[in-house]
Amino acid sequence: MDQARTTISKIFNGEPRSYTRFNLTQNMEGESSQVEMKLSSDMDEEEGNGVGDHLNHNGGSRDHYVVRKTSRTPKNLCFLLTTTLIIFIIGYLIGYLVHRKKEVADDCPAFLPSDQTVSEDEKVHVFETGAAPLMDWDVVKSLLAQKLSTENMENTFGEFASSSHQAGSPGDEALGNRVLQQFRSAGLVTWTDEHFVTLQQLPEGSTNRLAFKGKELGTPTGFLAYSRPGNLTGALVFASYGQVMDLKLLQDKGFSLEGKILLVKTGKISFAEKVANAAQFKASAVLLFPDSTQNIGYDTQLYGHVHLGSGDPYTPGFPSFNHTQFPPVQSSGLPRILAQTITSSMAAQILRDLGGVAVPTEWGGLHSLGSSDDIVTLEVNNVLVQKRINNVFGLIKGFVDPDRYVVLGAQRDAWGPGFAQSTVGTSVLTELARSISAMMAEDGLKPRRSIVFASWSAGEYGSVGATEWLEGYLTSLSMKAFSYISLDGVVTGGGGFKASASPLMYKLLQSTLKEVTMGSSNTIYSKVAKSNWEVSVLEPMRMDDGAYPFLTTSGIPSISFRFTANSEAYPFFGTLLDTREKLSSETSGQAARLAVSAGQVAGLMTLRLVHDHLLRLDVDQYLTVLSVHVNNINRRFYNVQKMDPSPLPKDMSIQWLMSARGSFARASRGLANDIQNSDLNDVGVCRSINDRIMQVERDFLSPYVSPRETPFRHILVGSAPHTLQALWAHLDSLKSRLPEADSDDFRVKFALATWTIQGCANGMAGNVWSIDNEI
Repeated sequence: MDQARTTISKIFNGEPRSYTRFNLTQNMEGESSQVEMKLSSDMDEEEGNGVGDHLNHNGGSRDHYVVRKTSRTPKNLCFLLTTTLIIFIIGYLIGYLVHRKKEVADDCPAFLPSDQTVSEDEKVHVFETGAAPLMDWDVVKSLLAQKLSTENMENTFGEFASSSHQAGSPGDEALGNRVLQQFRSAGLVTWTDEHFVTLQQLPEGSTNRLAFKGKELGTPTGFLAYSRPGNLTGALVFASYGQVMDLKLLQDKGFSLEGKILLVKTGKISFAEKVANAAQFKASAVLLFPDSTQNIGYDTQLYGHVHLGSGDPYTPGFPSFNHTQFPPVQSSGLPRILAQTITSSMAAQILRDLGGVAVPTEWGGLHSLGSSDDIVTLEVNNVLVQKRINNVFGLIKGFVDPDRYVVLGAQRDAWGPGFAQSTVGTSVLTELARSISAMMAEDGLKPRRSIVFASWSAGEYGSVGATEWLEGYLTSLSMKAFSYISLDGVVTGGGGFKASASPLMYKLLQSTLKEVTMGSSNTIYSKVAKSNWEVSVLEPMRMDDGAYPFLTTSGIPSISFRFTANSEAYPFFGTLLDTREKLSSETSGQAARLAVSAGQVAGLMTLRLVHDHLLRLDVDQYLTVLSVHVNNINRRFYNVQKMDPSPLPKDMSIQWLMSARGSFARASRGLANDIQNSDLNDVGVCRSINDRIMQVERDFLSPYVSPRETPFRHILVGSAPHTLQALWAHLDSLKSRLPEADSDDFRVKFALATWTIQGCANGMAGNVWSIDNEI
């Protein structure tokens, strides 16, 4: 209004008071009744006729409207009418431009850097407004199938294949620039996210060393990032896969692991978990060698990391931005012991000469466990280095809820060629960006919500790039990013299909597998589901999964999946043999076709999430998972109480937890009733219901533990003593009267878990007056 008033004042020669007159009626004497609109704000100098005074007294406009009788000729009347019309048009245009500028600024993603520039072409393509009518779902499926082709995928493989693109290297940066260019070519809004992170690598011109019984076994070029550096000598013990159950078995057989160097096979659990378990049993170091099932060659070097966490371990809970000062702190997940990988050849020499008793029959019984004479000398020379890394993003903007988005991400870096680890996922990511953008430009697709495509760096070091992004924009992502789909390692074989996911996404995955074919007319579901699809397809999400920090740290419903061999895992991850040729051999030359199928799985899940009015996230599935945990705790509690109640806290009842589960069940039913009785075509109503669905995953993050000390805060799928699964173990410890079992500590963790579940139920109920307080 101020701008319009200024413009009007200028038109009328800057006079402080002006009147615009237009004809109302003609009286009997031939005079015209005129209305004069006074634009002055000098209220106390003008005598009003009652109309202007009435408006001002009621808090209305400060402009006065004065009715007078005057006589004007038709010529003057036309001039005044024309002038009035021009003034109106100018005022309207000024108001529209101001409003439009604000609208575009408000609709930009919160995590888009303030200095990010957007081209005019991108603005036209992405910031289009208007209704988003539902396209027939069969048409959507058909269009995506048409856009994704084996030929395009093969070409994209060639675009991103690289022999060297370790995190923070020139090769990594070059690939990031190619991804950025691909996003821009597809018409996406693009930006990058820069971090300065602490990584670990071998010193230039030096290696680590290993000797057994005084004999040098070689200088391994593979290494384990974030191992504690140093030198030590100690007796060696074979410890199978290094699981807690393996180490307890050794203890039960009379082996003291304190100060020992453990020889451990790869597989079953992550490298970081193996080293953490060894440290828990007071071992001094861990040597990791390839399991015989890997069949990767006698002298193949292994690479990995041993940080029991994700992100930069030297900025735990904080983003690694260059301009931010952090206290000198380290992640609690950094190992306190040495760790090193060795080749199958080195392991064979050690196993052949081990003394002591034979290994347990359940471990094969083919060699000895080791004795005090089996001395190993280990030297780890890893050094910390500061690296600049860049995450690369592309955005497709939604038409109804543009500030709600699903994220598709793929790791870009690798220890070596990393074809299956990173190249295939990056290719699927960019092909999906191109295909969905083309569906909008050529076929009229209008997604309701936005899609963010992300290319992460430093994934090999424990999802460093992705976790730093989550930490840097936690408040921006809260209640806006409603799903994450990981494309890391989506093709490792051709015979089977495996997935790890939040329970909220189980049904979405199931329906998608029924819509995507696998090399023939048969769908993936019909080929892999068997009698129980959840048992055949789903597996627990591991800590080294690229989707894990999204789910357990940020509470974003997440999923990862892969086409795999029927029997064995892909053996070349973490080696320099992860090449295009090796993957082609593992998939019988069908890597590109399988990548297209993977793109259809990820693409259809994404489009379902941004296409439908209601988010395809199934809250009832969490009720099933929660009930399993609660029933297990209930059963263990009463078993202990029945046998010997003395270890349990006095006057403690399990009823609290049962009541919280009941609250969750009632809130779930209430949400289902609200959905059934609501008009989902009402944008506000639909958004409100979707927000309640989105909130469920985040509310399972315990608010009672520190994000810095305990980053994986999810009480159902996280990893720490606060989880429901840890409460099972605590009850078992109380039952066995182990020294570390503390009944008061159990009571506290039990109460906090109970209130986390109740809080989740309260959030799902919606308004505060709808909350069930029966607990």
